[in-house]
Amino acid sequence: MATFTLLLELAWRNLWRNWRRTLILLLAVGVGVWSLTSSSALMQAWSASSLNAGLRNMTGQGQIHATGYRDDPSVTHRMPMPSGRLLHLLDDAKVAHWAPRVSVPAVIQSEYETYPVTLTGIVPARERGLSFIADTISRGHYLKGADDSGLLLGRKLAARLHTALGRRVVLMSQGAGGALAERGFRVVGIFSSNPDNETNLVFTGLATSQAMLGLHGTITGVSFNLHDIAGLNGYIGDLRAAAPQLDIQPWSTLLPLVDAITKLSDSFVWIWLAIMFALLAFGIVNTLLMSLFERTRELGLLQALGLKPRLIFLQVLLETVLLVGIGVAVGLLAGGATIYAFHGGLDLGFLAAGAQWLGAGQVLYPRFVAGEFFGTGLLIWVLGVGASLWPAWRTVRKTPIDAINRTT
Repeated sequence: MATFTLLLELAWRNLWRNWRRTLILLLAVGVGVWSLTSSSALMQAWSASSLNAGLRNMTGQGQIHATGYRDDPSVTHRMPMPSGRLLHLLDDAKVAHWAPRVSVPAVIQSEYETYPVTLTGIVPARERGLSFIADTISRGHYLKGADDSGLLLGRKLAARLHTALGRRVVLMSQGAGGALAERGFRVVGIFSSNPDNETNLVFTGLATSQAMLGLHGTITGVSFNLHDIAGLNGYIGDLRAAAPQLDIQPWSTLLPLVDAITKLSDSFVWIWLAIMFALLAFGIVNTLLMSLFERTRELGLLQALGLKPRLIFLQVLLETVLLVGIGVAVGLLAGGATIYAFHGGLDLGFLAAGAQWLGAGQVLYPRFVAGEFFGTGLLIWVLGVGASLWPAWRTVRKTPIDAINRTT
């Protein structure tokens, strides 16, 4: 123990022989760890924001449709209301929300303009917590029930149609029999969401849309959320076994862009880790080689006086352990401070429009995940110490006489 303590003291003093070089490497390690932890938290926040926005954007964690509906979203491809085993699974305790819908292409006409939209019939109570509709009503009121004959319009669509609350509009779409179905609606609410939703979606009660289209109790799909999304794949398998004739898909199939962003977020951490390790390894190896080259005669003299090569190896290793450890600690402190500074939300400001186009929200919420945070620091520390093994091994291979006679 006394030998180890002595070697540790020697390693600490050797670090500060050239304090400028040591500080530069400490700064490099600290900046690398800070950039990795903070950028990882931001990427995960972006991924979570994109996923949350995508799931609330009428998608949910999964959807059930008649076969062919996703290719041709019309009343031709409709399905009966869930029943039997399928209904039992949808009512399971693991399901947080599920909602039946009628969603078809339509044309909306006001006194001044005509515009293509997607008409969606909903059960208002079931959409709460599942979609954005109930939380984004900015004027007027939300639908009161499945038989509500009022209409919800997006803010941008209302402006394009030159209509407003209390005004009447006409909706036209293909009915169940193939003939044109049309009906007049009174605007009862205006919602504010992302530009695509505001322009393209209109909502009315489910029973009202069924009566208009002549669907006689059938629907075009079901959307659902689980309490724990980690169990989604198994649940999808159960649904497919209960209703093999239906098209049942998870959010990753329905939202390929969001799925790509999620995978990109995970890949980014490993790519950035590889880049940081390559740069840090180069800096650590270079610094150690320079330091050991300057101390070649000294180390040779220590061997001649009886210090065993393994102890010299341990001393060099301890120098790296201290150097990288301090740098990692500084980087973790800076990374933790950065995450904490934006814990209440990072407003993207003028970048918000681009973020929404990519499916993310205007505000990102970086989160401190202790396991990943400290695991990143530990991994950098282990890799940094590993990079020092070659310089340390190279040093102890020299014979004392060669080291002492080497001119510097």
